[in-house]
Amino acid sequence: MDTTRSIYKLPIHEHPLLPSTQFTFSTCDGCHVRGFMYGYYFCNEASCYSWYHKECAEAPLEINYHISHPEHPLLLTNHSPTRDDTPCDSCGIKLLSPYYTCATCKFKVDLICGIKPSPSAIEHPVSHAHPLVLFKKREEDEISCEVCKESIGGPFYSCLECNNIFFHVDCVYLSKEVNHPCHFNHPLKIITRESLIYDDAEKYCHLCFMQPKYMLYHCYICNFIVCLGCTKLPPPPVVDHTKTHKHPLRLLSSKVVFTCKLCGVEGCESGPYICIECSFLVYGCCVDLPQVININRHDHPISFSHPLGHGRAKCGVCRQRVRPYYGAYSCPICPNYVVHSRCAIDLTVWNGVKLEGIPDNNEDIAPFKVVGDNLIRHFLHENHNLLFLKDYVMVRDYYEWLRCEACIYPLGFGPIYACQECVCVIHEKCANLPMKKKLVFDPTPYKLEYGGSAYCKLCGIFSGGFKYRSQGYMTINRSVDVHCGSISEPFVHDGHLHPLYFGKTENHHCDACKRVLKDNMLTCGACNFDLCLYCATLPEKIWHMSDEHPLTLYYGEKADGTNWCEICEMELDPSIWFFTCSDCGVTLHVQCVLGDFSRFKPSESITIMGDKCKAVLNNHSSRPFCRHCHERCKVSIIIKADGEQKNGYICSTSCLLSFFGITQ
Repeated sequence: MDTTRSIYKLPIHEHPLLPSTQFTFSTCDGCHVRGFMYGYYFCNEASCYSWYHKECAEAPLEINYHISHPEHPLLLTNHSPTRDDTPCDSCGIKLLSPYYTCATCKFKVDLICGIKPSPSAIEHPVSHAHPLVLFKKREEDEISCEVCKESIGGPFYSCLECNNIFFHVDCVYLSKEVNHPCHFNHPLKIITRESLIYDDAEKYCHLCFMQPKYMLYHCYICNFIVCLGCTKLPPPPVVDHTKTHKHPLRLLSSKVVFTCKLCGVEGCESGPYICIECSFLVYGCCVDLPQVININRHDHPISFSHPLGHGRAKCGVCRQRVRPYYGAYSCPICPNYVVHSRCAIDLTVWNGVKLEGIPDNNEDIAPFKVVGDNLIRHFLHENHNLLFLKDYVMVRDYYEWLRCEACIYPLGFGPIYACQECVCVIHEKCANLPMKKKLVFDPTPYKLEYGGSAYCKLCGIFSGGFKYRSQGYMTINRSVDVHCGSISEPFVHDGHLHPLYFGKTENHHCDACKRVLKDNMLTCGACNFDLCLYCATLPEKIWHMSDEHPLTLYYGEKADGTNWCEICEMELDPSIWFFTCSDCGVTLHVQCVLGDFSRFKPSESITIMGDKCKAVLNNHSSRPFCRHCHERCKVSIIIKADGEQKNGYICSTSCLLSFFGITQ
C-alpha cells in the first residue's frame, strides 16, 4: 500500500485501486453484481471505469483451503476463460473474470464462490421452517425464488421436505420481517408489489429509487419501501466525511423537498443525508465529490468548492446559470470559468480520474523543435528541416496535387512550412497543432498521430494525414479526424452570429447542409441554429481544378435567384451552403468540390478490408464510372480499388462501404 496517497496495489486489478466513500449505482467488476455501492474501490486510470465492492477488491491472491476443493490451493486470475461457456465448478454459472483456478487440476470457481463459499446445508434458515440443501445450477424447468419471486439461473437452496421450494443463495438469508438500518423506527415486512393497492402508496425504493419487480420490504405506518437489493447491501445510516461536511451526516429515510447544498439541484427525494445542527442536506451521490478533476471542456484542472461564492456565471458544460450559494467546480486559473457539480462529474465529460494529491504531469509536448531562423524539425518529417514561408506563389497545375501533410487540404492560403529537399509541406497552423488534446466529444485524452487512414464517425469522412487517437484504457483504437479534433468551445464560425457549443441530439437538421443529425453537433444557445461537424470544418477558401480563382464558402442565407453547379450542372438550393467564385461568379455544390475523399492525398495508398486501394485525381478528359452505383464520378478525388476480387473506381463513402460490405 502506498500510504502517502492511499493507493492499494491489489491482485484483482491490473492498475492501482483507490478507496472511495462516494455513492454510486454501478456493476462491480469482481462479482459482476449491479446495484448500490458505497465504500468501494475504484481505478483512477483514465477511462478504465472499474469499480469493486470492498470485499471483492480485497480478495486474496491465493486461497489455501476451499471447502469445494480442499486438495490444492486456488489462485486468483484475471484472464478470461479459454471457452466462453466455461461454468463455475461450484455453482454452475458461466465463469467470468476474475476467478479462482487450481494450477494442478482444472478446477475453477468464480470470485464469490471463492471468497464466500455457500454452505452445503442450512439447518435453521430464517426464510423457511425446514433445513435447506444447496444445489448447483438446474438445467431443466425454470424455477423461481420463494423470497423475491424472480427466476433462478444459478445455484439455489431447496427444501427436501417440501415440493418446489427454492431460494437464491443470497435471498435465503432474508426473513419475512427485518429491522433495516435505514428505517429503525419500525420493522419492515416483505410483500408483493401488487399488495400496494392504495393510490398514494410509494412504488419506488426510498434508497436507490428503482421500482421493485416482484417483492419489496414495506412499512405500513410510514409508507416506506426498500427493495431487496438495498436490504442486502444497505447504504450507511451515518456518514462521517469531513470534506463533505464538518459534522457527521445521518440518513433521512423520509421523503422531503430540498435543494442539495453541494450540487444545487432541487428535488423531492427520500434518502438524503442531513446535519440537523447546520440544516445541511445533500444527496447521497454528492457525498465525497472529487475535489480536483479534469474535464474535456476546459484546458486546466477544476476544483470543487462549497459554496461557490462569486458572481453570476454560466456553466461551461450546459450553459445554464450557476448559483453561487451551492457547491460547484471552478478553475483557479480562469476566474470566470465554473461548472455545475453534476455536469462536471458526468462520465461523458469527466474521465473518472481524481487528481487530488496527484502531481500535474500534463506538460505540453511541442510538435517541433526550432533549429534555426525560420527553420523547424517537425515530428511528421524528422529527416529534414522545414522552412517557414509567409509569401509564396501557387502554380495552378499544383492546386490539387500539392497538399498539406496534416489536413490534406490544398495550399494557397496562409503561411506554410516546406521542405527544401523533398515534397513535404504543412500549413503553419497545422504545424502548431498540440500533441495532446482534450476533445469535447470524449472524456479521454487524445494524442496527435501521423500516417495511415481512418474513418471519423464524428463527420463521416475517411481521411489520411494527422489524426487524434484516444489514449483511454477502453478506447485506445478510437481516432478522430484532425479537423473534428481541432474543434473547441466556444466555436466561432463566420457562418453564424453567435458562438456555438457541442451537443448531442436526434432528429435535428444541420442549417448548413439540411441533413438530419443523429448524434454530435454544434448548437447555438441564443437561437435555433445547429451545425454538423462536417460543415463546421469546411474550408472558408479553397483552390479547385474547376476554376483558376480561389473558391469561397457562401453561407446561403442571402442567396436568391437560380444558381447552377458548374460541376454536376444541377440546380443549387440557395439555403444550403455552397462554394462560389467572386471573380467569375460560378457556383458549385460543396459535395461536388470536395467529395468524400478530399482528405486523402492524390496517389495515397489505402488498405480497406485487406484490399489495396489508392486515392487518385479525377482529372482525365472522360470521367470514369463508379463500380458500385454505376454513375460517372464527378468529384476531384476518387478511390481506385486494385484488389484481385474488388477493383474499379469508387465515387463516395456510401459506395465504398457498400462495395466492401462494411456497416457503419
